[in-house]
Amino acid sequence: MVWFLYPVTSVLIVFSLASAEGLATDDADRKSTPIELFEQRIMPVFRSPKPSSCVQCHLASVDLKDYILPSHEQTFVSLRDEGLIDVKNPDASKILKLIEMGEKDLDRGARLIHARTRRAEYDAFAAWVKACCSDPKIRDLPSLKGFIPVHVRKPDRVIEFTRRNRVVDSFARNVWSQRMRCFPCHTPHELDESNLKHEKAIVRHKELEQKYGQRINIFRDTPETTLRHLMVSSRNPRTGRLPLINAADPAKSLLILKPTSKLPKKDTDGNFENPSHAEPVSHMGGLKIHVNDQSYKSFMAWIHDYSRVIGDQYASPDELPLDNWYPSMQVLRLKNVPENWEVLSSVQLFVHAWDDLEKSWQEQPVAFTQGTVTPRRMVNGALFLLASADAGVQDTWDREGSTLPTGRYLIKTYVDRSGRLDNDPAAFLTEADYFGQATVNDIWKEGFRDAKLLDGMLLKK
Repeated sequence: MVWFLYPVTSVLIVFSLASAEGLATDDADRKSTPIELFEQRIMPVFRSPKPSSCVQCHLASVDLKDYILPSHEQTFVSLRDEGLIDVKNPDASKILKLIEMGEKDLDRGARLIHARTRRAEYDAFAAWVKACCSDPKIRDLPSLKGFIPVHVRKPDRVIEFTRRNRVVDSFARNVWSQRMRCFPCHTPHELDESNLKHEKAIVRHKELEQKYGQRINIFRDTPETTLRHLMVSSRNPRTGRLPLINAADPAKSLLILKPTSKLPKKDTDGNFENPSHAEPVSHMGGLKIHVNDQSYKSFMAWIHDYSRVIGDQYASPDELPLDNWYPSMQVLRLKNVPENWEVLSSVQLFVHAWDDLEKSWQEQPVAFTQGTVTPRRMVNGALFLLASADAGVQDTWDREGSTLPTGRYLIKTYVDRSGRLDNDPAAFLTEADYFGQATVNDIWKEGFRDAKLLDGMLLKK
């Protein structure tokens, strides 16, 4: 009984102390004037060199500090007139609900990391808002004439685009979906000890972990934890190493340089040298992704987008990328490509569905892929479905992939003869690059072995 009572007593003591501390704080807040609360509790948030809890949900465009103006009167009037303070029911004020949003984050790790900051901000603003609303002289202050709040500087569409959950979803679709290209060296959570086919892969992975440590495990158990790992490890890369994500120069991110690099050179004894993490980069796994294939495109598109988001470079909705690619396991293969297509030249294949009602091909493509001309005169690529009303793809990917239904489709081919994709890997080719088209029918299967075949000899203008 003593063993049982002791921890319960401890909990009661801690609870009592915490309750007493909370009551003391509440009592002090009630005795403080709005300006005193502003100086004592709000301004420390503004002066703190640490980012506010807004970074839990927003990677850019939003910071609680942007809502704080030089005086407590200006700050109150600004928030009141923006509908962020409810003078009749201060506890229901939108500014408090916005601060609390982090508690609903599905990423448990992020919730815990920002919990203390979030609670301190909430308590500070809650106390100050209540005090202001209780003072008629402050509550009824006139509006600020001709004043545009500092935080109203980005359209809502841009602010929504910089939300962490949107960036995570984009990462899942564009990068996480391609992780099996890095199996088994960098994907420990894909290894299954009950699978006999994984026995050698498990042994190999353990050897790599012993030699290189945990940094070999690029892909973690979920897209959320993987992205957090990439972000943290990229902030302060070790000397002599490029970062996994290079926000200053996306093309020099190890996340894409490693899988597109060859094996290290061999020494005089015939053994491989250590792989390089600086230019020229080498990869102990050798080539896993070819420059300008569909995985390269999706990786580079995401890295460029991420770099612009955290750099707060998006100013208007017109600058935002479509970010509407949904991966699939369906593969389109073009064989016997025209002789005037040079080997290694980049080709984009766009899939258009037939509209039974209009009796014509849909103007907007429902899927695309990208690849380079191989020495065997082929272009291969797994399809990315394009989200639109015509495509019938959900706005939120279920992370199980998407499929193109059986039907009649028009394949349009575009060849990059000007090297545009070398300068802008995320770009789509235009009508100036159009070569020809042909139709395909029947069932779409999954995997490269069951790729949908199209003979390049059938392409017509």
